[in-house]
Amino acid sequence: NDNSKVFRSQTNSPRKKSSGSVIWRWFGFKVSDEQQHHVICRECNKQVTARGGSTTNLFHHLKQWHKLQYEESLKLRAAEATAASHRQPEKAPAPKQSSLQTSFSRNVPYEKKSVKWCTITKAVSYHIAKDMVPVATVEQVGFQKLLKTMDPRYELPSRNYFAREALPQMYTEIRQSLADRLANVTHFALTSDMWSSRTCEPYMSVTVHFIQDWEMKTACLQTSYFPQDHTGEHIAEALQDAIASWKLQEKYLVAITTDNGSNIVKAVELNEWLRMQCFGHRLHLAIGHGMNDKRVTRAISLCKRIVSCFSYSWKKRRHLAEVQIQLGLPSHQLITESATRWGSRQQMIERVLEQERALAKVLSNDKKTRHLVPTWQDLEVLEAVQKVLKPLQDFTDALSGEEYVTLSYVKPVLHLFNESLLACEEGDSELCKSIYTSIVEYLNSKYSDPATTDLLEMASFVDPRFRATYIPSEKVDALKHRAVLEVETLLADQSSCQPPCLCVPTVHEPADGEAAVAPKAKRLASFFKKHTATSTAPTKREAIENELSSYLQSASVESDTEPLKWWKDHEVFFPSLSHLAKKYLLVPATSSPSERVFSCSGNIVTCHRASLKPDAVDRLVLNISGYDFLSISPSPTSFRPDFVQNYIISVHSSILFEVYRGI
Repeated sequence: NDNSKVFRSQTNSPRKKSSGSVIWRWFGFKVSDEQQHHVICRECNKQVTARGGSTTNLFHHLKQWHKLQYEESLKLRAAEATAASHRQPEKAPAPKQSSLQTSFSRNVPYEKKSVKWCTITKAVSYHIAKDMVPVATVEQVGFQKLLKTMDPRYELPSRNYFAREALPQMYTEIRQSLADRLANVTHFALTSDMWSSRTCEPYMSVTVHFIQDWEMKTACLQTSYFPQDHTGEHIAEALQDAIASWKLQEKYLVAITTDNGSNIVKAVELNEWLRMQCFGHRLHLAIGHGMNDKRVTRAISLCKRIVSCFSYSWKKRRHLAEVQIQLGLPSHQLITESATRWGSRQQMIERVLEQERALAKVLSNDKKTRHLVPTWQDLEVLEAVQKVLKPLQDFTDALSGEEYVTLSYVKPVLHLFNESLLACEEGDSELCKSIYTSIVEYLNSKYSDPATTDLLEMASFVDPRFRATYIPSEKVDALKHRAVLEVETLLADQSSCQPPCLCVPTVHEPADGEAAVAPKAKRLASFFKKHTATSTAPTKREAIENELSSYLQSASVESDTEPLKWWKDHEVFFPSLSHLAKKYLLVPATSSPSERVFSCSGNIVTCHRASLKPDAVDRLVLNISGYDFLSISPSPTSFRPDFVQNYIISVHSSILFEVYRGI
């Protein structure tokens, strides 16, 4: 009929696999239904349910509402079935028989020195080192099954081979490659810290920081066993030995960033090195200094007891989860404060305030814990502390990076603390003002010594984002003069290290019998040659001063610009100042790089590897942190199965470097 023709013109045929059925002559999809979810009858324009591509309901619809079409569909189905029964089945091609030599070679193990065997073995060594798994992993059935599935021809060596040959060889290669990089470094900085393993063995870590091709580089020089007393004299000697073992010269050491332990401070003083105070530790101590108030002490103590109450009671945690759902609060666990983890106090307070209603309901249901319900006075104190600490946490995290410039931020951050973030405002409570004032005064006093001030000002000065913005106006001229003198010194040191490229011409004196050549008459221009040369050619210092003026007057830079990338693009315009930037921008603002070694080493000296010798710990840490300095690394294309690559090349997030970054 006419309606059927109209409906057919408004529908599309299906794109699905079941579209070969004869039933689709009477069914389709609306033109607007691009995903083809709703089946439409072309005879009556009704929607028919057909889940999963099933056509049973479609035949049933024809049978109930369209008898003639249903009978026609049955005839077409019968005709298709008859045609299919007479159709000759296609013969599958006979499998090609492989040759005897090919079949035999598939089962022959690789030779121990073949390229394929060495490539896979190096990748297994890399997996052991980078993923910090025990060497005994190679004896585990599942790991052996994985490699056998990947390549049946590969025979996995024993654990002794990896422990005594493969991993030490990797350490030797990485150490040599890193040493070659350090040999070409003009300036470097250090971070250092002490830690103890789970077996109570003391270690000292030393990390080096340098700029190469305008990229920040970091590597752990050593994780040395330190059984001596942790005195300043012993630490000073150990630091000297660390840089001497890598043939680094002290005169090129810009600064060492450490925490505020009295022994490490004394060690740096004995070595007469410039020390940068770890900004994270200083801020942590400043916060503790600002919290020195009875009201704050009581409120924080209450928070700790609340967290402890839920930490040791499964019933309380279960009840808390139920109440969180009832009140529509986030299903978050409470956070425990750690004395050694920066920002953990603020996170604990923030979580307690977030879950205050749920905590009050759970604690009040038990008469043994009702006294832990925070009062309104406690909540006011916690909210005041939270207001102060919340913005400071972000700065601690940002200044703990090691792959980007951080030292130049310290001066602007201190200025920001004084002028806005920690500045007292109208409406602030008395407690907030007291905390603000205490933190600011503490930080200002700790970063006011001349050596630290000079270091921070110069680092900020050579950062194109800041330049002289955060330097007092009365000190700018003195800083510019100091920068010029230091650039002169750097250029002189650089030229003295290079072989002379110019030869002094020898003066030819005429012999007794040789007539002297009469000098040519002077031209008029020759009288002005000497005067012009002396008046137009600037001295070396004047050239540096002109370059410095151009740098300060150059276009402003966005705050999110990477300073090292900016210097890489503008080194050709400021070749002399670039040496100053390479010297001061490499110093880290915190000692986090050395502290991250603790996490790395802690994952190495686990309960499964608690008996590792100290020298083995040192080798494994260097294998992890310095692997990217290898000029040749296992290529991902060496392995065909992708799942094996993903398994072997998965790396721990807290390790100092990410693999294949492309140095």
